[in-house]
Amino acid sequence: MSEATDRPVDGDAWADACAEDLAAEKARRRAQYGPRPGSAAEELRKLVDAVADKVSTLQTPLLGAVAQGAVQQAVRQAKAAVEPVIERNPQFFDHLAAAGSELLAAYRSAVEGQESRWTRTTEGASGGARPADPAEKVADDPTDPRDEGPSGTERIDLD
Repeated sequence: MSEATDRPVDGDAWADACAEDLAAEKARRRAQYGPRPGSAAEELRKLVDAVADKVSTLQTPLLGAVAQGAVQQAVRQAKAAVEPVIERNPQFFDHLAAAGSELLAAYRSAVEGQESRWTRTTEGASGGARPADPAEKVADDPTDPRDEGPSGTERIDLD
C-alpha cells in the first residue's frame, strides 16, 4: 500500500488544505496586527473611553483644581450622553461608517476622473511628451476640424 491509500478519505482534500491554509493565515495576521476591530459602535466606545482617560489624567498647572474638576465633570457628562445612544443604536454607527466610506470612494472617483482629464494631453509630469500645439497643423489629416472652416460658437467647460 502506498501513503496515499493509507489515509482515510473524508472529503475534498483540496478544500481541507485550503481551509487549513486560511486558518493559518488568519492566525498569522492576528499575531502580527492584533485582533480585528469591532463594530463602529464598539470603536466609538473605545475612543470615548480613551479620550476620557487622557483628559482625566492631564495634570496642568494652568487649569487649577477647580477647572480640572470641571473638565472631568464635562467628560463624564459627555460619556453618559454617548453611552445610551451607542447602546440603543449600534447599527447606526456601522451605517454611518459605511456612508463615510462611500463618500470617500465617490470623491476619489471624481478626483481621478478630473486628474485624467487634466493630464490627457501630456504623458506625465516629466515632460516626456509635449502638449499638442494648436498652431501646428498635421498635413493631410482628414480628422482635423480646423480644415472645415469656422464652426460658430463652442461651449467650453471651465469646471
